[in-house]
Amino acid sequence: MAHHEVVERYSELARAALTGKIIVDCGAEEFERGCFGAAGYDDTVGLPEGALRASLGCGNPVAVAELHAGETVLDLGSGGGIDVLLSARRVGLYGMVYGLDASADMLRLARANVEQAGATNVEFLHGAIEAVPLPDHAVDAVISNCVINLSDDKAAVMAEAFRVLRPGGRFGVSDMVTSGPNDPVRRQAAEQQVGCVAGSLTVEDYRDLLCRAGFVGVTIRLTADHGDGVHSAIVQATKPAVGPGLEIRPMRDSDADHVLAIYQAGLDTGDAGFETTAPSWEGFTAGRLPYLRYVAVDTETGDVAGWIAASPVSARPVYAGVVEHSIYVHPRCQAHGIGRALLGAFITASEDVGVWTVQTGIFPENSASLSLHQALGFRLVGTRERVGRRHGTWRDVLLLERRSTVVCR
Repeated sequence: MAHHEVVERYSELARAALTGKIIVDCGAEEFERGCFGAAGYDDTVGLPEGALRASLGCGNPVAVAELHAGETVLDLGSGGGIDVLLSARRVGLYGMVYGLDASADMLRLARANVEQAGATNVEFLHGAIEAVPLPDHAVDAVISNCVINLSDDKAAVMAEAFRVLRPGGRFGVSDMVTSGPNDPVRRQAAEQQVGCVAGSLTVEDYRDLLCRAGFVGVTIRLTADHGDGVHSAIVQATKPAVGPGLEIRPMRDSDADHVLAIYQAGLDTGDAGFETTAPSWEGFTAGRLPYLRYVAVDTETGDVAGWIAASPVSARPVYAGVVEHSIYVHPRCQAHGIGRALLGAFITASEDVGVWTVQTGIFPENSASLSLHQALGFRLVGTRERVGRRHGTWRDVLLLERRSTVVCR
């Protein structure tokens, strides 16, 4: 179903709710059995009856978003406003909650419910969840309730959620997902039965889109089985945390000049690697995995302060979960925690995609890198004595590795 058809469908439901009707976006029996709508909440005391009648969600994202007093929250596809109101309670008078919806009728319904509730720390925005009308780094948490599955450009939704979140911000949504063998006919019938008119993502695809957008610590927990592989789920993820004025995000081709300049500056010290000249961008990308590449950037200028990237250790399938990484920080940005933030984000992201061992080689003279890696769980495996020469001098290399306790459980 096209975007405008989805908007019109929910606009019709909003208009019905404004007349006092109880609305559902799937069969009434399935709506009740599947714990959709207000049945998914346990803290609705004091909410306007209109907000409860208009609730069409498949869970309670507010309960898992870990909202705190004073925070700013964005609800993607805010509907009748129930999650906005619950969030407004959590963040308190000094917090702020934005409700975003593409339907003007839904916004009219939500504003009426908020006015009845007397909430003053709320603002509604008219727009698409694929193009959020908020600036970068505007919110501490993004929530959503059974809406992302309706989008026909889910990658854009994830990218926008990442963009508007501040470093360390949280993504916590309830949504519909699919799992198990895919029978397209039965899957489509099940999705239509529970109202997923634009199609749900598989668990694997949902995770992949979040990781590609830059999120780490991705968890997807199935909460209700609606048959034929269709489930309600709680999805959580985090935008990597880093110091003030910085952001960690996936590396882009547009970062090439900055990344290679930092690489060269590291090589010029004589203690970062055996190479003396940084490769071309084509050579850089060819030797590294297309994922697990991150940069720390200045949020004002876009300048890269540091980067980290992974390379495969072998093409053999048995080593699919083993990677080697490189990490470099701009000389003027060292000793500010950037390397630690990059490596921490990288470790979490590697576990998200099933990497069980991360390894690296470090010159013994590079004490700062050695200390950083050992502080984040790398162990010294051994010393490769006089393994190579740099400018005619034989150098030892310390081999370190970190074995995941998450992937290897």
